[in-house]
Order: sequence, then C-alpha cells, then structure tokens
Amino acid sequence: MYKAPVEEIAFTLKHVAGMGEAMSNGLFGDLGEDLVDAILAEAGRFATEEVAPLADIGDRQGARLVDGEVRLPDGWRDLYRNWIAGGWNGLTAPEAFGGQALPDMLNVAALEMWNSGSMAFALAPTLTMGAIEAVSAHGSAALKDKYLAKMVSGEWTGTMNLTEPHAGSDVGALKARAERRPDGSYRIFGQKIFITWGEHDAADNIVHLVLARLPDAPAGTRGISLFLVPKFLVNDDGSLGPRNDLFCHSLEHKLGIHGSPTCTMIYGDGRFGGEKGAIGWLVGEENKGLACMFTMMNNARLAVGMQGVAISEAATQKALAFARERTQGRAPGATGPGMSPIVEHPDVARMLLTMKALTQGSRAISYACAHALDMSRRAGDSRHWQERAALLTPIAKSFSTDAGVDVASLGIQVHGGMGFIEETGAARYLRDARIAPIYEGTNGIQAIDLVTRKLPLSGGDQVMGFIAELKAIAEAVSRSNLDGFGETAARLGAAISDLEETTGWLLAALADGRASEALAGATSYQRLFGLALTGCYLAKGALAESGDGKGEGRIALCRFAAENLLAETAALRDRVVNGAASLAAARILLA
Repeated sequence: MYKAPVEEIAFTLKHVAGMGEAMSNGLFGDLGEDLVDAILAEAGRFATEEVAPLADIGDRQGARLVDGEVRLPDGWRDLYRNWIAGGWNGLTAPEAFGGQALPDMLNVAALEMWNSGSMAFALAPTLTMGAIEAVSAHGSAALKDKYLAKMVSGEWTGTMNLTEPHAGSDVGALKARAERRPDGSYRIFGQKIFITWGEHDAADNIVHLVLARLPDAPAGTRGISLFLVPKFLVNDDGSLGPRNDLFCHSLEHKLGIHGSPTCTMIYGDGRFGGEKGAIGWLVGEENKGLACMFTMMNNARLAVGMQGVAISEAATQKALAFARERTQGRAPGATGPGMSPIVEHPDVARMLLTMKALTQGSRAISYACAHALDMSRRAGDSRHWQERAALLTPIAKSFSTDAGVDVASLGIQVHGGMGFIEETGAARYLRDARIAPIYEGTNGIQAIDLVTRKLPLSGGDQVMGFIAELKAIAEAVSRSNLDGFGETAARLGAAISDLEETTGWLLAALADGRASEALAGATSYQRLFGLALTGCYLAKGALAESGDGKGEGRIALCRFAAENLLAETAALRDRVVNGAASLAAARILLA
C-alpha cells in the first residue's frame, strides 16, 4: 500500500527546488517551515489513508454511464466530498474567492500525493484548478463573481473541452460552433471527445470551458473563442437553475484510469431546454480563445508531469516492498540458509535503483518548474523566471511522464510473472501511467515546443544561463572531495557538455533555417535535458544533506545515476546532431 513520502517531498521542495531560499528571502510572506510541514503531513495522511485505499475499487469498477448519468465507483463521491471539506481545492486560488493563495510548489507537492493515491481520482481537481486559473485570468467580473467561489471550494468542478473526433491535436481544425445572442450570451453546438470528468455525480455543478468557432471567425487557430458553459445554469442569487443543453453521450473504454469518467460531450442538440443550443458566456475576447485556454493548458502540463512523478513513486514503493519479501535463488555472497530476497540480486537492485533515481529526478525537475512559476509572480526579475518556467515546463511534463511509464514497467519486471497478474496491483500503475505522455500535448509536441519556442528565449541566453548553473553544481561536487561520489563529477560534466553542445547545434540549425533537422532530434534532446537535470538535482540534494554530516544514501543514489544512467546523453547528442539525414532517407518506407 502506498505511503506518502512526506519527508522526501519536503526535502526536495526546500533544499533542491528552491523553496527554502525563497522563504528565507521573504518571498512567500509569512509562510514558514512549520506551516509547510503541517500542510504536507496532512496531505500525506489524506492521500495514504483515504485516497489510496479506494484506488483499486475505482480501477475494478470504473465510472459507469447509467440512464444518461455518470456514476463514480463506490466510495468516490464521499471521498471527493471529504477532499473538498479539507480545503485542498483552493490551495493556490485567489483569496478573494475563498482560496489560500499559497505557492504553486505546495500545490504540486500535494498533487503528487493525490495522484500516487489514485491518478484517476486526482484528475478531477487537476482540471478544476486549471479552469479556475483560466477564469481568474481571462473571465469577466460577472463570470468570476458567479462561478469562482464555488469552483475554488470544489463544490463545482471544471473541465477543458478542446478536441473533436476529426481534429486530434490540431485544435485549429475544430468544428464546434458558437452563435451570438442579443443578451450577450452565446449558443454552443458540437461534439467534444476525451473530456476528463465531463460528467459525474460528485459535484453539484460542472463548469465546462469549451473552444468553439463563431460564424464570421477567421480560419484555423486565429478563429477560436473560449466559452464558459455550465451543466446547470446559475441564477443571479447563485442558486442552480435549469439544466443546460449538454450531456455525456458515452464513456471511453480506456486502458487505465478507469475510475475517471472520460466523456464524449454533446452540446446543443435540444435534449434539454427549449431552444436548441447550450448557453455559454465568452471568456476573454472573441477569436482569442486559444490564448485563454493555454493558461489552463500550461497549468495542466505541469500537473500531468506530477502524474508521472506520482506513478513512479507508487510503483517504486510497491516493487521495493515486494523485492524485500519475495525470495528466490541464492544471491551472490549469500551466507544464510534458504533462498535470498530478490532485492539482494544485482539485476533487481539495478532496476530498483533506476526506479528511485528517475522518480527523484523527475520530482526535482517538476518542483523546480513550480518554483520558477512562483518566482515569476513574486521575485523582482519576473521575465527571467517566466522564461525559466517556460523552459522547464515541457521537460517537466515529458521527462516525468516518460519516467512514469518506464518506472511502472520496471515495477512489473521486478514482480516477475506476478507483475503481469492484475491482483498484485503492479499492472494498474503501468496502465494508468500510459496516458500521461499523451495528455495536454503529446510529448512529441512538448519537444517541438522546447526546441522551437523555448530554446530561443532571450536569444538563447536563458537556456545557456541555466546550463551555467548546472555546471556550478558539477563543480561543487568536484570541490566537495567526498569519496562516496566516485566518478559523479566527471559524469555530470560530460552530460552537461553533451547538453551544451547539442543546445548550441539546435540554436544554430534554427537560425540557419534548418528547422526540419532540429525537429528530427527534438525528442532525443528533450530526454538528454531531463537526464542531465536528474543528475544535477540528485547531486544538489546530496550536497545539501552532506553539509550536515549525513547524505550517504543521497550520495550513493546520485553516484548510481551518474555512473549508470548519464552515459546515455552521449548517444542522445549523437542522435540529435547526426540523425536527421538518416531519418529523412528512411521516410520512403512510410509512404
């Protein structure tokens, strides 16, 4: 059974990702370590004792569509009500609407624990939090006053309605349409697919944010508008009115996250109300909806990265517990009678340590991204931190979710044949994890964004300045003269050199108009960056703890990662720099 790693989470926040320094500098107001520790401890308790025990029930039962209504798995409705009663939905929301305005770093740490307990359950608040941010940033005063307080409390949930059956990731191809009405409202018509928690029985109302196109809108993404479309209309006094003209047509039958209702939504077919058309209100300006939705999507990309971290943590815990109990064969050097616990076999130890390194590395990357977001709102050099958050977001999303899949797969391997049996629970983590590299822009799209939009920020100065910070960490390892680090400093230096060389090559390729060559290696570059960050952040944590005369375990894990995982960066560098021609030549096989 999952147990929230509260101490590890707190250490990473404070000593690796930057929260400790920010608190010392007064950037989080009167927020202190005692309050941080108390929030994390209670979140960990709730995730461990209340969310995790219902995860298997959710997986087995799944969400069900009964007589046009979605029913959540047994116990989930009460679980959600208990969750909002704890005030968890409004950690970072504006105080004016009942939120606590706490740092993003605390929220993503809590999100990790909810997702480790049950990723399918945690998807509900994840989408609501994103919807709150979009309405807060772009909604009119009237929309904020009518909807935000209930969304912040969690009494009403939020969704994101982007794609359609024919469009996939090409949002510009959507066909959902909106028609203006004299009273300032709009009527929405169309079909949306893959709508997470689009219908359920846990909340009193569901607030849908829907992309649609006006009749006179320009073609493509320049002609998309965003609309707030509630399941139930809301009266002027805040009470719920009649049902809006929208409904869940069907639920997707998914590989994993079975407890999460993934809906096909129909808007405006006349099932509810008199006149056809779901009633909605404009968020932001007409034909500028995609920019508004990106506020929500950027929030969601980091949240999805946390799903990868969460699955990695839970899968690692389960595999390690199994490996300590399962006996098989005789490990090298075994002296006692009987078979050895499989954790003592070198190859099993290798798998488990790889799982731990990827988990802690992806956690640090994601928390560092949240730190940059916090600094962009609270520190003096807002542009620097905005660019840092922009640079880290695609890496946090992609590296962490890829790690989630890899770690969950290794977890099954540690279990052996028992891992392939559903009753052990190891398989659920892999099934749940597999959606995360697809969510909120596939990891390939993240790679395109990283290479073409994020590397050129400030003419490349942002990424090169970041690489200089990584070099300083490697140099600090070298200066520490701690024997336990082994070859860590040299391996870190080599990985950072690979990152620097590849970054320079990509920037030059983009400047020379060789975008196709740059994009051919974008995914490899994204992984190279993530591996280099993993090594550096593990080293930063090891150095922080070694200063107290401790840190033997952190140093050992850092050394393992440096000497066993970072050699891959050289191959990735070669693939980026030299792989484009062979890719272009081989595409004849795909015609």
